[in-house]
Amino acid sequence: MRLLITGSAGFIGFHLARRLLEEGHEVLGVDGFTPYYDVALKRARHAILKAHASFFERELMLEDMAGLDAAAREAAPDVIVHLAAQAGVRYSVENPRAYIESNLIGTFNVLEVARAHKAKHLLIASTSSVYGDNEATPFRESDQVAHPLSLYAATKAGGELISHSYSHLWEIPTTAFRFFTVYGPWGRPDMALFRFVRAILAGEPIDVYNDGAMERDFTYVADLIEAIRRLIDCPPQAGAPVAGDSLSPSAPWRVVNIGRGAPVGLMDFIAETERALGRKAQLNFLPMQQGDVKRTFADATLLETLTGYRPATGLSEGVAAFCAWYRDYFGPA
Repeated sequence: MRLLITGSAGFIGFHLARRLLEEGHEVLGVDGFTPYYDVALKRARHAILKAHASFFERELMLEDMAGLDAAAREAAPDVIVHLAAQAGVRYSVENPRAYIESNLIGTFNVLEVARAHKAKHLLIASTSSVYGDNEATPFRESDQVAHPLSLYAATKAGGELISHSYSHLWEIPTTAFRFFTVYGPWGRPDMALFRFVRAILAGEPIDVYNDGAMERDFTYVADLIEAIRRLIDCPPQAGAPVAGDSLSPSAPWRVVNIGRGAPVGLMDFIAETERALGRKAQLNFLPMQQGDVKRTFADATLLETLTGYRPATGLSEGVAAFCAWYRDYFGPA
């Protein structure tokens, strides 16, 4: 199988590309290496991928339509997995333009490539943030997502809608998946676990928003990759829904939650991090941040129906794995 993966130097793109390469597939990875966080970490991820003879990289921004189209012509992909995005709820308040350019214009360009090169399956990353502050839990794919609380969430919901129109107009089998708080080795430095571990090891305080009264459905990265890998082999077929499906009545398009379905309180998450490190955290309690939500909670029934799989890695195992990777990568502290 030949795949084009956008965001291949990113946290999730790296793990997915490595999994596919280890299976013997051919992967062309596209990444812009933006300085949103440490570019050296992105380079280190790509260096691992480049050890595989069947990995090819192209450094370009998704806004560069000519470059992206040339990469797609070269890759001739059977499957496109669109993971590149400007991430982060809080940063979207500071730099909204980056989200419009990457998450809307970039996604539009990926859709144009999928149309022009007749992809057999297009998979697009979305986020649990699209559910906003919905009170009914767990979040189901059929829930309304018309009231996003951050520009990040709005651009990801917009990407879902645009991809549906392309799927309808050009019969592109498309799966949009909504991630729920992914964590694990090689994670992003702006994510909570990374920030907590770095601060605790440095003897610095960690910021705890909403005075700790928050819950997240933490999903271990290896579980996420397993789910995506299985979804690659499940392209939607118009008119062939399964039980509880989100399949569109007018296109080969569906959306799927990928989450463990077991929310964890923020203070419990911090306690687990302390246990894994063998150190106590200094806590700096702060009010709720703009655009953030109090709770996320995935209903992963559709994922399990489609693939026979649902994420199951426990928090203690996942946090310990991240802490071990962190100390190995940055050195013991």
